[in-house]
Amino acid sequence: MASSMLTKQFLGAPFSSLGSGQQPSKLCSSNLRFPTHRSQPKRLEIQAAGNTFGNYFRVTTFGESHGGGVGCIIDGCPPRLPLSESDMQVELDRRRPGQSRITTPRKETDTCKISSGTADGLTTGSPIKVEIPNTDQRGNDYSEMSLAYRPSHADATYDFKYGVRSVQGGGRSSARETIGRVAAGAVAKKILKLYSGTEILAYVSQVHNVVLPEDLVDNQTVTLEQIESNIVRCPNPEYAEKMIGAIDFVRVRGDSVGGVVTCIVRNVPRGLGTPVFDKLEAELAKACMSLPATKGFEFGSGFAGTYMTGSEHNDEFFMDEHDQIRTKTNRSGGIQGGISNGEIINMRVAFKPTSTIARKQHTVSRDKHETELIARGRHDPCVVPRAVPMVEAMVALVLVDQLMTQYAQCMLFPVNPTLQEPLQPSTTKSA
Repeated sequence: MASSMLTKQFLGAPFSSLGSGQQPSKLCSSNLRFPTHRSQPKRLEIQAAGNTFGNYFRVTTFGESHGGGVGCIIDGCPPRLPLSESDMQVELDRRRPGQSRITTPRKETDTCKISSGTADGLTTGSPIKVEIPNTDQRGNDYSEMSLAYRPSHADATYDFKYGVRSVQGGGRSSARETIGRVAAGAVAKKILKLYSGTEILAYVSQVHNVVLPEDLVDNQTVTLEQIESNIVRCPNPEYAEKMIGAIDFVRVRGDSVGGVVTCIVRNVPRGLGTPVFDKLEAELAKACMSLPATKGFEFGSGFAGTYMTGSEHNDEFFMDEHDQIRTKTNRSGGIQGGISNGEIINMRVAFKPTSTIARKQHTVSRDKHETELIARGRHDPCVVPRAVPMVEAMVALVLVDQLMTQYAQCMLFPVNPTLQEPLQPSTTKSA
């Protein structure tokens, strides 16, 4: 190998042209032959990737906001799992547009159809295809935006990267792409519930400057009914009204606000997650941050933990009444060293204000002229109420993939959940 490297030419001058007694210091410029023209750079084909998530439980989403429809293909689902469209429709109805005055007025039923992968109400183990048609497209609403980039939207970066852009609704960058994620998440939730009694719940904990105090929600006992009792999906009625008021304030002014979704996971099997680069919190962060409009992720004590000392932050162990090793507090967020410890996993996901707003903004056209733009179309004044089922879905996809990584050989339904007994709810309130 060494000898072959010595025979290679450098800048067009063969080493063989040097005499045995000639020193490099005596090289004349005439001995070197530089190319007269710079070679043309090779064209690189940029492939549109990133549409598939997961290792054992794999989900590929497809479709655009204003195309014929959207959906997903689920590959790796165990056979003999009871599954029907109604299992997915419950979650899709929580995500769909037109739910209330604080969401986009676009009217879609988001009715799903399972095209393959089931027979007689049971999964077959083959890929499951789920399709949802688009029925209320208004592509003409985006005629002005075909000429100029929307500030803070994916319009510009998609164009920079691919040289094409889906003006109508943003194409694959639209939140409508998340329909496939939510449908697949419903399947993942069902597997987790049957196998380990795992329950995933998310709720809105902040809208703009209205922040729900953590001590007003007990993560051990909060229910789906409490979360779904109001249009903003905040389990505390008083703060729910304040959040709705904050959204209404900007909605009528053609503006938008952001917020935070808190997600908790109860009855989590111990041992999910793999050090060192595939830590559970790292996988959860990637999944949640892949959602549109996300800007931040934290779990457990998060950034607030940086204000504590080690003696204040550490979760001390104890033996509970079921002879299980538990922690008195849960500032670790149910994950230590990248591995689930059986406590409640809790995380928070920050969403930015919706970028498409009905107010005049300065921008640049595709032909590089500065201009002004008033965006049209139908958009959420705040994405977080509808983001709740999206966050739950992504968390479910991570956990079921982790579960199947460890137990893929024995996942057949119907079964008894003998892999590990679910942890009993602790009587000690987590910090």
